[in-house]
Amino acid sequence: MDWIDLLQWPAMVVTVMAAWLIGSLRPGRRTVGFWCFLLSNLLWVIWGWHAEAWALITLQVCLAVMNIRGVKKNDHDASGAEASPNT
Repeated sequence: MDWIDLLQWPAMVVTVMAAWLIGSLRPGRRTVGFWCFLLSNLLWVIWGWHAEAWALITLQVCLAVMNIRGVKKNDHDASGAEASPNT
């Protein structure tokens, strides 16, 4: 077994951890979750390149774009929540 084949396991763990964090009501934890998702996207792309899994790479690039959007929206929502004490 090639060492890079083992990369799929930390990628899976980071993905699951990110999904857990995204479900938080705290904007800070959600932000960490989106960054974890971005890390998992990178890990999956590296593994996919090695495995020549082109559909997986395409999926991860699309998901990374959505995760970047999530980071931006979450940061915007968090700053709005701080300014509005009624939320």
